[in-house]
Amino acid sequence: MDDLLPLLVAVPLLGAALLVAGGRLVPRPVAETVGCAVAATTAALALVLLLNSSPPFLEWAGGWTPVNGRSVGIVLIGDGPGLGMAALASLLTLAALAYSWHYFDEPPSGHAGSFPALLLLFQGGMCGFAIAGDLFNAFVWFELMGVAAYALTGHRVEEARAVQGALTFAVVTSLGAYALLMGIGLLYARTGELGMHAIGRGLDAHGRPDALVLAAFVLVMTGLLVKAAAVPFHFWLPDAHAVAPTPVCMLLSGVMVELGTFGVWRVYGTVFAGPGGVPAPEFERTLVTLGALAAVIGAVMCWYQRHIKRLLAYSTVAHTGLFLIGVGVLKPEADDGIALYLLGHAGVKAALFACAGILLDRYGSVDEHALHGRARELKGVAVLFTLGGLGLAGLPPFGTALGKSVTEEAVGGPLTVLYVAASAVTAAAVLRVAGRVFLGLGPKPADGTGSGYETTGSGERPETRHRLSRIPDTMTAVPAVLVAGSLAVGVVPGFAKVVAHSVNETGSAGVAASAHWTPAGVLLGLLSTLLAGVLALLAVTRPKTFAAPDRALWLRRLQSGHVGDYVAWVLVGATVLGALTLPGLLGG
Repeated sequence: MDDLLPLLVAVPLLGAALLVAGGRLVPRPVAETVGCAVAATTAALALVLLLNSSPPFLEWAGGWTPVNGRSVGIVLIGDGPGLGMAALASLLTLAALAYSWHYFDEPPSGHAGSFPALLLLFQGGMCGFAIAGDLFNAFVWFELMGVAAYALTGHRVEEARAVQGALTFAVVTSLGAYALLMGIGLLYARTGELGMHAIGRGLDAHGRPDALVLAAFVLVMTGLLVKAAAVPFHFWLPDAHAVAPTPVCMLLSGVMVELGTFGVWRVYGTVFAGPGGVPAPEFERTLVTLGALAAVIGAVMCWYQRHIKRLLAYSTVAHTGLFLIGVGVLKPEADDGIALYLLGHAGVKAALFACAGILLDRYGSVDEHALHGRARELKGVAVLFTLGGLGLAGLPPFGTALGKSVTEEAVGGPLTVLYVAASAVTAAAVLRVAGRVFLGLGPKPADGTGSGYETTGSGERPETRHRLSRIPDTMTAVPAVLVAGSLAVGVVPGFAKVVAHSVNETGSAGVAASAHWTPAGVLLGLLSTLLAGVLALLAVTRPKTFAAPDRALWLRRLQSGHVGDYVAWVLVGATVLGALTLPGLLGG
């Protein structure tokens, strides 16, 4: 089945080409049906390969196999983690396509296939990155993913805000891409290889790490952490989410930033984990520090948002921090937990964005204050939004709860407190929105002035052709399926062990699968959910008490909207990465 690996990339790319070529010749429903069929075919292929990935697949594209241990070809690796990410990306792409069925205004060009073609390009880039076995082609696929994401973010080109958000996204993440490419160049100069495992062996053969290895590590990690939207590389994400169409937001927060975290895990384990790379204590200190910073800042900024899509974006930043902490502690049990946490989070977050899109297209606003009590009629959407908030909190038996439970047990100590606090605060912000918007709880805000909250979302244009008087079944069915999927991660018998086996087979051979519910984990999940509910209730009933204090304004001003500021923060982040890693190399 090794020969089937390239089809994970080829099928969506060919489908996109077909839609570009024939989009003007077919009715819109036909183009959208083709897009869904291609995404579903790729998802099915990824799942079939995933179920047969022990031992992992290895495919040299074009038959360019290594000669005398030296390689120049493109290698694809079909192991559990890579194929799992490809399957997740494909399933969420299918969900986004189903959600956006006949969704937007007809494009001026009359090209019915433009949006589904871009989504398929996005899918192809994500699948290619997930199974890439060499660094350069991982970079290529990441950039294909990025280019498609830029175009999708600015899809409504008639709006200046959408174009600005897309350009900010493009400039900041392109800077991360340049850093990644320079790091790959340094590694190639040292080892003469581009395959990840081959680079790792080359570094180990050279001996102890030096300044070149440090520079390569900092540059490569900068590129990956920019895509992961980790603090202080995160500024592009809220601005992009605020203007991107809802189906695109589902993919950005549901899988793209998770692929950045996956890239950090993959690259360190295969390239830098040996004696010639970065010592484990330095990697742990670096990732745990950045992860904790992201979790705290993301949770605080999430709480002080009233623009619902920005609120959800900052929630993603906070959870990315929790993912990075789990990766950084370098424990197989934490890897198991993060894999489950990531799967559960993808379903919950995509569902929450889908519900936010329904509010936008029904009421023309994503402003928590402006929507106060207006969505009482949307009872089904209210249930789904509330369930999404409970999933973020880590309420058992959601997959997020199981993943958080396993990871908390692995990281231990004060980091467990951080997991409980960050998940509680981000979930509380979501539940606060649910209480105000869908139930009309608390006093009705007079206006947005002096509220202590961030940018509003009032007066925005609906993404559908006109303000919806009735919510289409597809727009409610998709978040329902996504929430059910997040629940399935935690309740399907044996699923957690299968995930743990897939992760450990690659990351830590011989380690027994250990992902399971524990009494302590269930209690911590219930505790974070209880805290989230209490915080949300207090925020709704005592809004002035929980408004942002003046001393918090400096933190909010960092999200300035100026691309030059964001570029400066990327440079600051790269400097921090180097400063955190350098002491161990000097001491070695």
